[in-house]
Amino acid sequence: MKKKQMFSLTMIVIPWLSVLFMDKKSFLRYLPVASFVNLFISVFSVISNKKRWWKNKNPFSPGNVDFSYILGPYFVATLWIFKFTYGNFPKYLIVNVMLNIFNAFPMATVWEKVGAFKFKKITHTSWYFICILLSIIIYGYQYVIEKTIVNESRLKL
Repeated sequence: MKKKQMFSLTMIVIPWLSVLFMDKKSFLRYLPVASFVNLFISVFSVISNKKRWWKNKNPFSPGNVDFSYILGPYFVATLWIFKFTYGNFPKYLIVNVMLNIFNAFPMATVWEKVGAFKFKKITHTSWYFICILLSIIIYGYQYVIEKTIVNESRLKL
């Protein structure tokens, strides 16, 4: 197996192994927000490839969307971040700022060196700020989901 293929497979498998340690209630509670952000990133990836902001070179995702990144570390990190920080927005934002620095700079550089993708017309800094903005949007999305669930349960009483 080539280095790029092994790297892509590892990006999917390793994060999902950590989900075995997450309780079912938390997994189901934050599944909608993780799915929403992954749908958003998938659509954004299609647009980004067409505008040549970046180029996906992942062997397991031959199209415009890098599913090993989106369904691996990004999806699982969203679940864990919400599990440990939801309900405390400053804590959530600080954790996202720190993890997105790691995501946009050293990890993106590793992914480029391995050949999984390449930034073209977008910089690492731009990707960082896109991720921060997206983290704020999805916090609001989860807030709306939580309010809807609470309101529906009150109506049933």
